[in-house]
Amino acid sequence: MKTKKNIAIQGKRGSFHHIVAERYFGENLSLILCDTFDKTVTKLIKGEADYVVMAIENSIAGSIIPNYALIDQNNVKIIGEYGLSISHNFMGLKGQQINDIKEVYSHPMALLQCKSFFNNYPHIRLVESEDTAEEAQRIFKNNMKGIGAIASKEAAEMYNLSIFASSIQTIKNNVTRFVILNNDGNLISKENINKAALKFILDHQRGSLAAILNVMSDCQLNLTKIQSLPVIETPGKYAFFVDVTFDELVHYLKAKKLISIMASEFKILGEFTQHQK
Repeated sequence: MKTKKNIAIQGKRGSFHHIVAERYFGENLSLILCDTFDKTVTKLIKGEADYVVMAIENSIAGSIIPNYALIDQNNVKIIGEYGLSISHNFMGLKGQQINDIKEVYSHPMALLQCKSFFNNYPHIRLVESEDTAEEAQRIFKNNMKGIGAIASKEAAEMYNLSIFASSIQTIKNNVTRFVILNNDGNLISKENINKAALKFILDHQRGSLAAILNVMSDCQLNLTKIQSLPVIETPGKYAFFVDVTFDELVHYLKAKKLISIMASEFKILGEFTQHQK
């Protein structure tokens, strides 16, 4: 019998992090439920978790910037990723209708993505909370009539709630990218790598970023993401977080060598296989 993997996630059972954990690792896992992303990383560093599943980017709302800093500052490694199509569902206790609901609780991002739907129901007050699935659980445990939640279909099934309206997000093509983290990153052979997450800091001079981007282009790397964060210790200086994909490992290795020479600081956050989901 295979040993269960300990997977730390932010959120409750039925959350989107839970869904990704099961789809990526299979059902033979032990979930470690954490209130915050910081706690998931702490569990990993302490050896209490084997992996962390962490949201990093949403196609509507953009990057989850604090999570880039968490990965970088704690020196954990990205060993995979998963793109999940997000479907937000309006739910509550069974036996009710939409007009019975006075308040809806969910994560601020979920509320933002469903704002247009609720414009049609001005009697419903939207209230921000920490987690989508946690609100579904709270409604079920406390038998809360008149209260709704926005969460996954899986959460509705898990907590025996009725779905009043499905897929209520304004933009239907709504995908969140999750990264899979562990402590060392040494799980994938170099031959199977076709994507990398990199961080570099450049000297504050004209053309420095353009020169790096030219190296990537010349080495046939495809830049799929670039995110800048200020270097706290040095006002006016920025760290750049980039994702690149490539067809030939030799091209990536050449680019990596050149960038490490050109940058004042260079770090590999992860090298992994990009799968089409």
